[in-house]
Amino acid sequence: MNRYPETPPAETLADAAQYFPPADGVYQVKPGLMRLGHDLGKGPADTQVFQFDQSFPHFRQAKLQARAERLAKYYQTADYAPEVANALACFLVQRLAQEHPAFFQLEETSTGSRLHCALTSETLRFNSEYRLVGVQAAGLSPTPPYTDALDALASQVHEDLAIVCRRPDDSDWLAAAHLCCPNHWAAEEKIGRDFAQVHAPVAGMAPLNQRRADLVRAMIERGPYVRFSWGLGTDTRLNHHPEPPPGIPAANWYGRHFDPAQPRLFVRVERQVLWSFPAQQAALFTIRTSFRDCARLTPEERTQLRLAILSMTPETLVYKGLAAHRDAILEWLAKI
Repeated sequence: MNRYPETPPAETLADAAQYFPPADGVYQVKPGLMRLGHDLGKGPADTQVFQFDQSFPHFRQAKLQARAERLAKYYQTADYAPEVANALACFLVQRLAQEHPAFFQLEETSTGSRLHCALTSETLRFNSEYRLVGVQAAGLSPTPPYTDALDALASQVHEDLAIVCRRPDDSDWLAAAHLCCPNHWAAEEKIGRDFAQVHAPVAGMAPLNQRRADLVRAMIERGPYVRFSWGLGTDTRLNHHPEPPPGIPAANWYGRHFDPAQPRLFVRVERQVLWSFPAQQAALFTIRTSFRDCARLTPEERTQLRLAILSMTPETLVYKGLAAHRDAILEWLAKI
C-alpha cells in the first residue's frame, strides 16, 4: 500500500461538490467572504459547515498517518482556554449530528453525551462540559490516543480546523490548529501568532494585513461565512506539510514540479468556513480540501484558469510554486 496515497479528484466522485474558484479568470488576494448558505449551485452542500463524500477514507488515512508520524507537527494549541475549547467541542458535536444524522448520532446521558461516528466506528464520550472522557473503537484505536475533544472530532471529518481568539486589547492569536492536510504551512510555525503574522508570507497580502482588526472582528462577531482559496499542484496528496516525513526526500514531497512529457496538474481547492463565537471572543476556521483535474476541465474552465495564471504577479507565482513552470502549464492548458 502506498504510504501516502493520493485522493480522487472531484470529477471521479459521484457525490462530491465541484467548486472552481478561478472561474472569474483573475487571481486576487481578497477576503472573498460570502454568507454560509450562499447558493453556489451545489444544493445542500452549500449550507453545510462539514462536507462528506466518498473520499472520506482518504482523509481519515491522511489524518491517522499524520498523527502517528508526530502529533505535535500537526496539532498545536496556545492559550486555548477551557471555556473556548468546551464551546467549540459542543458546537462541533451538535453540528455534525444536525448536518449528517446518517453518519453521527448524538446520545445525551445524565453525565454528558456520546457521539457515535459511523464512518470511523468510534464512539466519543464527553462530560457535561464537552471535555473528552473516553473513546470506544470497534477496531484498532488511533495511535497516539486522542489528546482532547478537538483532536478526536477533527479526526472524524474531512476538514482541518483552526481557532482564532481575541483579547480585550483587540489583539488576536491562533489558539488551536489541527492541520493534518496542510498546503505548505505548518501548525508549529503559526501557532500563537496573530492574523498578520500568520499571513505575512502570502504574496499580495499586505493590504489585507493592514485591515487585520476589521477582518478578525468580522470572523468573531459577524459569521458564519464561506470563502475559497486555490492553487495548483501536480499530485492530489492531502498532506503537503513543508517538512517531509522521515525518509522522504523533499524533491519527492513538494508536489509542484510540472512535467510536460507526463503532464499532471490539479487545482487544489480549499473551501473555508468561518463560524463566529462572540461570547468566547473566538472563531472557528475550517479548511475542506478538494481537487479538480485540469485534464478534465471544460474548455471554458481551462480558459479561465489560464487567464487567472496570467494575472498572477511574479511574487504570487513564486509563492504558489509556479514560477519555473508557468509557461509550460499555460501551453499545455491551451492545447488539451
